[in-house]
Amino acid sequence: VQLQASGGGLVQAGGSLRLSCAASGRAFTTYDMGWFRQAPGKEREFVAAISWNGGTSYYPDSVQGRFFISRNNTNYMVYLQMNSLKPEDTAVYYCAASRGGLVRSVSNYDYWGQGTLVTVSS
Repeated sequence: VQLQASGGGLVQAGGSLRLSCAASGRAFTTYDMGWFRQAPGKEREFVAAISWNGGTSYYPDSVQGRFFISRNNTNYMVYLQMNSLKPEDTAVYYCAASRGGLVRSVSNYDYWGQGTLVTVSS
């Protein structure tokens, strides 16, 4: 599975952005999908995940209620809607695909996109 993330940019605090992740191949429909982010000098951290059929989503407390993950298995896309953005959300955001297991764990993901930079100004 090849993944390509897009949609990052510069936004003011309180604003919104929608990230997209385009996947190649029908195998996409069998993978759980996740979004992670990595700020300078910090470890990559879990942001959101969605089950292969879109039935279940997961979020850490830091983004719960502000970020929303969705997927479209017809056109092989995953989205991350980010609202009420804060300066601490500034990071490179990555989409990733997992065959299953612990969706919050970086090591559980098999394929990664190249990342898209989100910068939130105060």
